[in-house]
Amino acid sequence: MFLTLLAVLLLGAYFFRLWRAEAALAIPWTPTPDARLFSQRPLPAPIEASFLSSTTASQETESASGYVLPLKTQGRKIVDQNGKRFKLSSVNWYGASDELFIPGGLDVQHRTTIAKTIKKLGFNSVRMPYSDEMVVKNPTILPHLLTKNQDLIGKRALDIFVACIEALTDEGIAVIVNDHITTAAWCCGADPCDASWSNDWLPGVACKMRQTEEDWIRNWETVMWRLIDNELVIGADLRNEVRGVWGTMPWDRWATAAEKAGNRLLRMKPDWLIIVGGTESGNDLRGVKARPVRLEVEDRVVYSAHVYSWSGWGSLEGRYSKRTYPSFVASMRTNWGYLIDGNVAPVWIGEFGAPNEPGTGDANYWENLLRYLKSIDADFGYWAINPRKPKDNEKETYSLVEDDWVTPVLDYRMKDMTELMKIGHE
Repeated sequence: MFLTLLAVLLLGAYFFRLWRAEAALAIPWTPTPDARLFSQRPLPAPIEASFLSSTTASQETESASGYVLPLKTQGRKIVDQNGKRFKLSSVNWYGASDELFIPGGLDVQHRTTIAKTIKKLGFNSVRMPYSDEMVVKNPTILPHLLTKNQDLIGKRALDIFVACIEALTDEGIAVIVNDHITTAAWCCGADPCDASWSNDWLPGVACKMRQTEEDWIRNWETVMWRLIDNELVIGADLRNEVRGVWGTMPWDRWATAAEKAGNRLLRMKPDWLIIVGGTESGNDLRGVKARPVRLEVEDRVVYSAHVYSWSGWGSLEGRYSKRTYPSFVASMRTNWGYLIDGNVAPVWIGEFGAPNEPGTGDANYWENLLRYLKSIDADFGYWAINPRKPKDNEKETYSLVEDDWVTPVLDYRMKDMTELMKIGHE
């Protein structure tokens, strides 16, 4: 009886301590003096030298900012034909992968205005996600979703997706297209139908969108044919957060599929960068060490990692919101940083983000991540520009602009990303 009571007390004490630790992560964070000062000043002008900048730049043609296209990889860097580095300072513009099938904000601002906003914030590139369902169904979009883009009323989803990309490239912003999810929805949950690029191994009635590997590649070809003549569409991010069922996706299986899809795209146009994300929801590129992705065209593979505050769950050290800086850095170097440290291949941090008003856990994660990204002069892609999520018009707490898609949110996030953009251009 005594031992049972003791066990109950010890277990209760453990869970109480765990509860207190979790509650502490949600305590509101107080902005630093530097962050407060940044918010009171005008947004710094974009670094023009960081943009590809030319809508007419063609193969072996010098752009307005001195880049000679196409891009390629050289060790850990993405470079032009003369070896000049092009650092991806990117932001995600989502929506085409969700239930409404189009990039967000087209009912609020013209797509050109949104593109100008992105450039004003200093981002030289944009990751544009789509869903396979968008490609297959390609529905005509309802007029009320296009209030500020009257010329797109009556158009289908793919037409609108391409028009938004062209608005970005017209501003000199490079674009990376991303296959985000199979069924149009907010990504990413536990649904096995969307846990990888194909789901045909599941029972036929299990998935709303049944997809084979060949279907996935053909969808890619359909999208990229529409963009083949746009020189500022620089790459294809083959699949978002490949994980398999509960994180069981073997790296070799994913790398083999990525090679098949990448080679098919490069046969269409050998200039594109082929971006291959890690497994375990994008954070794990350890398998590259023994089994790199090899394509028929050399110097085209860019790897991608996603790092969020909740990443690292299930490990002894816990989620990244809880980590000390040495523990955080050790995890980054093990998962993907070794590719940069060893000058092996570029790694683009294609997704990361935090709320405008973080708790201490989110703030700790952000401070550690940006400190590390600055130390390695990383290629990055923030999630996301959007102030609202498509479904139910829910507020996007990670947004970098207000609901008007024009007014920037000048806080600790933009401060740190502005500093990261400057590295190499000072």
